[in-house]
Amino acid sequence: MYQAKDLAQFIDHTLLKPDAVSSEIVKICAEAKEYHFKSVCVNPCYTKLVAKELAGTEVNTCCVISFPFGSEPSSVKAEAAKQAKLDGADEIDMVINVGKVKEHDYAYVEADIASVVEAAKDAKIKVILETCYLTDEEIVEACKAAKAAKAAFVKTSTGYGKGGATVEAVKLMRETVGPDMGVKASGGIRSYEQAVKMIEAGANRIGASSGIKIVSGN
Repeated sequence: MYQAKDLAQFIDHTLLKPDAVSSEIVKICAEAKEYHFKSVCVNPCYTKLVAKELAGTEVNTCCVISFPFGSEPSSVKAEAAKQAKLDGADEIDMVINVGKVKEHDYAYVEADIASVVEAAKDAKIKVILETCYLTDEEIVEACKAAKAAKAAFVKTSTGYGKGGATVEAVKLMRETVGPDMGVKASGGIRSYEQAVKMIEAGANRIGASSGIKIVSGN
């Protein structure tokens, strides 16, 4: 069994509310440093601020792009990734084009992801599948596309869809991508017990706004 404090290195300490302000971003950066979380994940306008606040620490700077719908053209996603990297992002969570997955246009999906991977240089790309909208077969094919495009992670959810992370989706994603690619569970994970279930299912990263609660064993 995991000790609660051991979960800190799994956690992307996240604040993606549309009304988030700079003082709240500074606060979560301070929390991430105190609790030794893996990263701080924010909307792209705050990437520079997070990078500044986390400079000289082991906490990574993470931002989202094409969030929460994933429906921008690939060229726009690539430019957003390039800017995020310039602003100091170590990791970028991009939303997959869900509609193209539903159409089973997996060539488009792979090329879309690859454009972001290429633009982001050495920043780790996490591909948000928004699994609540996908069948098991579509989850498998989307994972294969992300792996072929050389993304670093597949991720369950934005937290803004009709459902969040599930143990079943995490297991399926891990089975599909194998042991060497990351799997991030995100969306509705608010307790230590939920986080442990996701890790046991195969997640090696947890996206949560309740990171402090999780590592406190609550």
